[in-house]
Amino acid sequence: MRRLALLPLLALLAPAAQAQEVHPSVTLDLIAPTGGFNSTTYPDYPGSQTPGSAQTEQYDVGLGVNFSLSFPTSRNLAIRLNLAGTSNTGTNTAPGYATVDLRHSSFNLGGDLQIFPNGGAWRHRGFYLLGGLSADFEKFEYSDNGFDSWYSDYTSVNKSRMGGEIGFGNTFGGDAGARFTLEVTYHTSLTGHNADAGDPPATSYVRAGFGVTF
Repeated sequence: MRRLALLPLLALLAPAAQAQEVHPSVTLDLIAPTGGFNSTTYPDYPGSQTPGSAQTEQYDVGLGVNFSLSFPTSRNLAIRLNLAGTSNTGTNTAPGYATVDLRHSSFNLGGDLQIFPNGGAWRHRGFYLLGGLSADFEKFEYSDNGFDSWYSDYTSVNKSRMGGEIGFGNTFGGDAGARFTLEVTYHTSLTGHNADAGDPPATSYVRAGFGVTF
């Protein structure tokens, strides 16, 4: 009788338990800078002794890692929490001056909405669209001697600002066990990129990630 009495309770709790199912994912990412983050040219300093020596800052393709937790709320919708990090190196060049090495690193905390048009949110399976916001904690480093030199004379600037991303992905595999995920997103800074206020350019890039989802 006790077992029979538990059946209605289990029937009521089953949907709630299913709604709490969490799908962790981890991806390794390629970070391809775009816009001003890819290349920015600054005019000569006022009173420069070498007119025509405008500085050009360029960042190369970098690497990143992204950890996420996806919480399905229906067949077609999930809420995802992200913890990510990126790193890019680059150079600052100007005619008549030595090349300055650059390094940019960021730590990102964010949340996305994932839309599964084909109803794969419960199992995190199939094609999905995503979009969301993030808090980006960035560091810009500058070195005249190279970061790997035994004497590295460099300065750094920290920047905290809000970012946004939009993109799509696809999770391949069955209903159980590890599945492979391919994801492509576009990220950009939404605040703190006012050049007149001395801010660095928006950190804009295309992120291509490949990893596993459970």
